[in-house]
Amino acid sequence: MVELTLLHWIYTIMVIVILAVMIARRDTIIPCIAGIFLIGLAAKGSVIDGTRAIFDSLVVAGFELFSVILVISLIVAMSKLMEDIGANVLMVRPFARFIKTPDIAFWFIGIVMLVVSWFFWPSPATVLVGAVLLPVGLKVGLPAIGVAMAINLFGHGIGLSSDYIIQGAPTITATAAGVEVVDVMVKGIPLVAVMGITTVVAAYIFLKRDMRLGRIENTLVQEYEKKKHIKPTGISRFTAVLVPVAFALDVVAMFVFDLTGGDATALVGGTALILMALISVLAYKGKALDRAATFMREGFKFGMEIFGPVIPIAAFFYLGEIAPIQSVLGEAVMPVGSEGILSDMGRALAAAVPMNRPMVATMETIVGAITGLDGSGFSGMSLAGSLARVFGTAVDGCIATLGALGQIGAIWVGGGTLIPWALLPAAAICRVLPIDLARRNFKPVMIGFIVTTIIAMFLI
Repeated sequence: MVELTLLHWIYTIMVIVILAVMIARRDTIIPCIAGIFLIGLAAKGSVIDGTRAIFDSLVVAGFELFSVILVISLIVAMSKLMEDIGANVLMVRPFARFIKTPDIAFWFIGIVMLVVSWFFWPSPATVLVGAVLLPVGLKVGLPAIGVAMAINLFGHGIGLSSDYIIQGAPTITATAAGVEVVDVMVKGIPLVAVMGITTVVAAYIFLKRDMRLGRIENTLVQEYEKKKHIKPTGISRFTAVLVPVAFALDVVAMFVFDLTGGDATALVGGTALILMALISVLAYKGKALDRAATFMREGFKFGMEIFGPVIPIAAFFYLGEIAPIQSVLGEAVMPVGSEGILSDMGRALAAAVPMNRPMVATMETIVGAITGLDGSGFSGMSLAGSLARVFGTAVDGCIATLGALGQIGAIWVGGGTLIPWALLPAAAICRVLPIDLARRNFKPVMIGFIVTTIIAMFLI
């Protein structure tokens, strides 16, 4: 096991501080900046280098997040154009015929998101589902935060943690655990079901309670109502048909050409930009050049408004991984054999606990969740899989079940339900603050972890 250094302890203490600040419903930018500075100071022994580390870490985080910022900005630019000509209202009318209540909207949006996520992964699915179904949810009274929760919990939670079609997540876990992929998938079905149902039901109950008590403000509904009175034109009717057809063709192309992840996101972003340019020409004729530039500015203004405060937070947590911290502070900053601060701390924690089935199930969940704090989810699954093999052998339990449990912990935290920058796509599409979405997800996800871990104790 790698010896823990001062960097490990500074990072761990600052994570605790940041989580405490987040739970207290305060912004975490200042603690994150302080954490980066302290890590840089400890690593280099210089105030100058600690200060430089702040900027360099922001550059690394910005580079990692730029593709997401870009596609969201392009989608918002296209959406602004559709709102301006009244096409958004026409586009959602077919769905509004059978989505009559906020309850139906929440579950319908979530289930659609789950299915699409299984085939194309959550990030591109978020853009596709959110762009079409957000106005539907708003129309029947589901707040924007409720739409974001449905998209996020069903997609980045249930969909990504199960990953039955693409099988990227279980393959990584199974390889590290030394078991068959199908074993991780099959043994994980009851855990995925318990985690998903418990978390989503809890989230829905809390959402309904706050809606009933008037605790949720939804300015998007007012904005939607204003656009509602725009008189439809031939161009707006054409746009209302063209946009969903174009995105449906994207879905077909993803399936036919096996496009997933970044490739699928790029296809969606490029489609949005082409549609915005084409519709601008049709709708505004000679003024198309100026109007298109206006919509692009509005899209990127929105993108930076949402993402700007999140980049410093991401910059700190990225330092928990080996590649980003070496990029910022140099390759010699971590001890030989280190796999990154988060992985090292996870291994140290696992080595410090007694071995029995309740304890190993608890530790598998905790270690999986810790490795997810970098906002990836996938980076920690190798560790979760290897620890499942160690734990399962030690207590003569089911290695595949433990691996599936660690996979759930890593994905639900890092894949995009608790870490603010990981759930940016859902938050941005629904025009809510990522921090607000993370806070609203926190209690349901914690309840889900507790229930799922208890069930796992009996299944190991």
